[in-house]
Amino acid sequence: MNPQPAITVPDYALAVVERLESRGYEAYVVGGCVRDSLLGRQPNDWDVCTNALPEDVLRVFRRFHVIKTGLQHGTVTVMSDKQPVEVTTFRIDGHYSDNRHPDAVSFVSRVEEDLARRDFTINAMAYSPTRGLVDAFGGQEDLAAGLIRCVGEPDARFNEDGLRIMRALRFAARFGFAIERETAASVRRNRHLLENVSAERIFKELKGILVGAGVLDMLLAFPEVFSCIIPELAPSIGFDQHTPYHCYDVWTHSAYAVAAAPADEILRLTMLLHDVGKPGCFSMGEDGRGHFYGHPAAGEKLTKTILQRLKSDNATLSTVCTLVRVHDMTMPTTVPGMRRLVGKLGVENVRRLLDVQRADHAAHSDYDHASGVALIRDAAELLEDVLEMEPAFTVKDLAINGNTLMQLGMKPGPAMKQVLETLLTAVQEGELENTTDALIKKSERLIAAIN
Repeated sequence: MNPQPAITVPDYALAVVERLESRGYEAYVVGGCVRDSLLGRQPNDWDVCTNALPEDVLRVFRRFHVIKTGLQHGTVTVMSDKQPVEVTTFRIDGHYSDNRHPDAVSFVSRVEEDLARRDFTINAMAYSPTRGLVDAFGGQEDLAAGLIRCVGEPDARFNEDGLRIMRALRFAARFGFAIERETAASVRRNRHLLENVSAERIFKELKGILVGAGVLDMLLAFPEVFSCIIPELAPSIGFDQHTPYHCYDVWTHSAYAVAAAPADEILRLTMLLHDVGKPGCFSMGEDGRGHFYGHPAAGEKLTKTILQRLKSDNATLSTVCTLVRVHDMTMPTTVPGMRRLVGKLGVENVRRLLDVQRADHAAHSDYDHASGVALIRDAAELLEDVLEMEPAFTVKDLAINGNTLMQLGMKPGPAMKQVLETLLTAVQEGELENTTDALIKKSERLIAAIN
């Protein structure tokens, strides 16, 4: 045990530990809550491990609301002051035949044996308010050194659970840590184990990596891991763009673009995939420069396939595909043009598009860089000007609607839709005020022309 300043355990979790201790059992807070506390971060969850067998835990907390979360693996969830606390009996895991879950577990009496089964040293520490910190594998040292290191033999840990490969990258990206040399080599060597992990779990970990502060280092250090889970990215690794606008190959450019984007899942997924269509669209011009005609549309198709395979939710899939499709567009320089763009994409997605273009340009070379940045800045200012005007961006924003047109004698159908779209265009172009009277007068003329 290494003496450490006391970790402040919240009352609801402390009550669980103290109740087990008062019944003669050992109990510790364990794992991520200990790690985060030592890092000076506020833990999201507090987990407890104990030498009390599952049936003993159920008896000790018989007057509490207890959820039998994973009773066969020794885990129950105790609701303490309306807060969930997972309580797990000290255990060692049996064989992992699926490279994800132990076939069986065996309960043990010592906390050190339980910690030995855990993934990384920084997650293999336990703390008791009465016994202090238990750190049998150098977790404190690795926290201080900024290292992600497997507990014991890395190959064994990853063969037990292939998802740990993604978790290693996520923890490194989250904390800005490096992955220890032997652990990193094992990550690369065992990346094929990710084939045994569900797409949903892969996608969750991927998003966690992408929003981490250290994402750039992970993307640059482990391209073979990312291309293992997204094979469509493999052709971009080392792909020379042959253009003065770029100083990096496609993969490295994408990595820097991810890191330059705000730490938002949608934006960083977009930057990871925005140029996925480039290798398949490459052509060399007579001037010796590379061209990628049609790569946004090609990238949109690939992105849809990728996100569907990763079991993305529909909203994320739709938004990322849209942003990939338009990421390279020339932004409007006029009020009507910006109104039309907002009408097509919506205000939120236009703001996202500006973030995408800023991140994309940040990963370009210095060649003509200033002019590109200026165009984006001007577009952002134009958007704010347009929003202050409170114009109509879509038909729904018009001061009249289909009911108004029916009152003017028009029947629902394609002609009505055409009239509303004509009115919208006139408003967006500044030719017509978005007022009821002005729109009715224009509608009467349009209806008369149709009749």
